[in-house]
Amino acid sequence: MSIPFELPADDHDISPRTGYTRAHWEAVADGLLTAAWRWATPAGALLHLPGRPSRSGVRSDGLEGYARTFLAAAFRVAGADGDDPRNLLERYAAGLAAGTRTPGRDDSESWPEILDFDVQGQPMVESASVALGLRLTAPWLWDKLDTGVQDRAEEWLRGALRHTPAPNNWYLFPYTVAGFLESVGRGDAETAAARERALGLLESWYRGDGWYADGDGRAFDHYNGWALHLYPVLDAHLSGDADALAHHGGRLRAHLDGFSLMFGADGAPLHYGRSLTYRFAASAAVSLGAVTGHTPLTPGASRRIVSGSLRHFLDRGALTPDGLLSLGWYGPHEASLQEYSGPASPYWASKAFVALLAPADHPLWTDTEEPAPVEEADRVLSLPGPGLLLQSTRADGTVRLHNHGSDHVRPHEGESAADDDPHYGRLAYSTRTGPTAPANVADNHVSVEVAGRGSVRRRVHPLGAGHGDGWGWAASWHRPVFTAGPPMVPGLTVESVTVAHGGLELRAHRVVGAPPGSRVTLTGWATGPEELTVSALHGLYGWDAPAPETLPAPQGTAWTPWAHVPRLTGGCGGTTVHLALASLTTGPDAPSLEDAVTDVRVDDGTVEVTWAADGSRTRVSFGPPEVRHTRP
Repeated sequence: MSIPFELPADDHDISPRTGYTRAHWEAVADGLLTAAWRWATPAGALLHLPGRPSRSGVRSDGLEGYARTFLAAAFRVAGADGDDPRNLLERYAAGLAAGTRTPGRDDSESWPEILDFDVQGQPMVESASVALGLRLTAPWLWDKLDTGVQDRAEEWLRGALRHTPAPNNWYLFPYTVAGFLESVGRGDAETAAARERALGLLESWYRGDGWYADGDGRAFDHYNGWALHLYPVLDAHLSGDADALAHHGGRLRAHLDGFSLMFGADGAPLHYGRSLTYRFAASAAVSLGAVTGHTPLTPGASRRIVSGSLRHFLDRGALTPDGLLSLGWYGPHEASLQEYSGPASPYWASKAFVALLAPADHPLWTDTEEPAPVEEADRVLSLPGPGLLLQSTRADGTVRLHNHGSDHVRPHEGESAADDDPHYGRLAYSTRTGPTAPANVADNHVSVEVAGRGSVRRRVHPLGAGHGDGWGWAASWHRPVFTAGPPMVPGLTVESVTVAHGGLELRAHRVVGAPPGSRVTLTGWATGPEELTVSALHGLYGWDAPAPETLPAPQGTAWTPWAHVPRLTGGCGGTTVHLALASLTTGPDAPSLEDAVTDVRVDDGTVEVTWAADGSRTRVSFGPPEVRHTRP
């Protein structure tokens, strides 16, 4: 699709895979900012982009437009060492002065006040972008402001320090505000307390493998990169705190070792977790690793990932004809959104422009592009910390994530089917498919049906993960939560194990405590009728028939306006085992699942299959799970 502003010619000498250079990144930032500023209020304090308002209201959405575009402008100008030919900072300085003059007033320019997250919380989110933008551009913006404007801006920002954040990554917003105030000589006990509080929580949320939970539960998603790593690492980098940078940067390096595999060869990030309308912000952690030197990737591989992600969305309709980022994935897509999403929400994608902090002579821009991890070889990688299993295939450039550890259910919350979230509750996600909408048949889902009422998976209890050469596994259990009638059946649990072997998926489930006459269903990947991507599912044991039925998902996914989903069904009661093969492939060489294994044995809670391709055997034992893979 055409991009509604001019870009430089592709340079396939230095960037043989994407054609993008630093000049392309600058041009995209300029184009996005020019388009957004057409919707600014006269003094520039609010940017009221067109579209449906968020739950926070129009004024908060206008602040969001100012703050999030300011972050892109700040990376753009700071990366150019203050060069600002479009006078961007002059506009943001005027907007800052107008917005902080009478906060909370119902007029055309005033910013909303920052209050507790459950009262008027969204401005706290935006305060971090304002603070970080001011910190990045301090020599050219903050230092030139009148003292009165500085004082007003400080007073508004301190609202983030004096009110309660949401119990997750939000604690890094006052942390970032405090970091800015300290950087300009306005720190005190209040800023120190905000920073100490956030760092303490961050430590408690660390789960290993470079992954943080987004709060006290088990939510693992893109917030790891664009929030939980970005704010502390960038703070340490800007402050020159070598000890903090070594600590947080070391965790970023560990994170990128797995996260860098979460981008397909076409540049797509995994369609997984919330706030997916932030799109290419998913690449921010990769750029930050390159900027700070805390990355396992070469500069050429880093640029291949981040430029691939940027171009992926620009080439697929993420921009409106007016040059604005739409609410959605490619074009508008309501099912990808949350109720807190407003017209300017997509501009958290501005975080991707942290790449511009690498100057023009940095290896991130001067080294020749190299293959991304997905392009180098088939890989299977387990991440026991978050309970995830990654599976990528070089031939079609597809990455799949098998979820046995992330659920977005807070510790204090009960498990309700009404809160089922397709972006966390499914068994698997990929770089080529999205989950189906809640009212449609669920893809990649195991459900127990009791008296005709189906169940969903809410709280996920990880049971382990591991990998070897070309194979890996992850396991979990959950209590089925029913969509109607009693929410749970006492004693009913489902144990699930996914084994990835090359491009194939062995999905093993043990249902324990099911009432007589119950049913169990398993679905595969959701794909469109005209896509080259093929979803296959084949029953090996415990199903009425090995061949699946195909069900429609008329609301489609982020990839297709209409989708179909394969489904297996079988009877269960007491303790039963159900075994299936699944695959997701793109291109003409989809495997035949009917011939993928030559032998299946199920005995007393133990499953063993023999793989036709190499004669290897996989043995899965339930409760507690143990997985062994042996070669002939």
